[in-house]
This record gives sequence, structure tokens and C-alpha cells, in this order.
Amino acid sequence: MNLLIIVYILIIIIFALIAYSVMQIKLAGMNVKDFWDFIQANQILESLYRASKEYDQMSQKEQIVFLMEAEKVFSAFDKVPNILWEDEYQKYSKILEIYKNIKVLRWNRETSHQM
Repeated sequence: MNLLIIVYILIIIIFALIAYSVMQIKLAGMNVKDFWDFIQANQILESLYRASKEYDQMSQKEQIVFLMEAEKVFSAFDKVPNILWEDEYQKYSKILEIYKNIKVLRWNRETSHQM
């Protein structure tokens, strides 16, 4: 009987913590989905940051994948307050720089093929 009471209390505490977390996210002016997307984007940011060190050796397909993933990261980061990701700003800036470089490279290739 005592074990059952402890389990119920733990379940109530877990639900209370989840509700408190959702409330804090809402008070920060975000949607829970946007916050979850931000968490996932942080993981993508890490992999893009590692890949960005060799972006000049990427194939065209790899560049396209890089661009698409980077756009997901940018979109997710735009939906949350800057204070949440100021620790990741250096990585974000590096990815943005590489994103721009790849876009320019692809644009140059396309314009040179058209001439």
C-alpha cells in the first residue's frame, strides 16, 4: 500500500514539473513546439559545425543537404529568444558564414553554366 502511495506521489510530481516547464516556456513567449524544434536544432547545429570545417570538399549533394539542414536550424533559432542560444552564437555564426559561402559558390556555378 505504501509503495502505491509513493508511486502516485511521484507521478503527481512528474506531471507538476511538466506543467511548470510548459508554463515557463509559455511565459517566455514561445510555443512548446518551437522550443522542441530549438532543442532538435541544437543537435543539428553540432553536426553542421563539424561538417562546416570541410565544406570546400563537399559534393554538390552534400552542399544541398547542408543548406537544407542549416535553414532548419536558422528557422528554429529565429523562433526563440536570443538569450537561449547566446552560448551557441559562435557555432551559429560559423554555420551562417558557410551557408552564405555555399550559396555564392552554387550561384557562381549556375551563372557560369548559363553563359
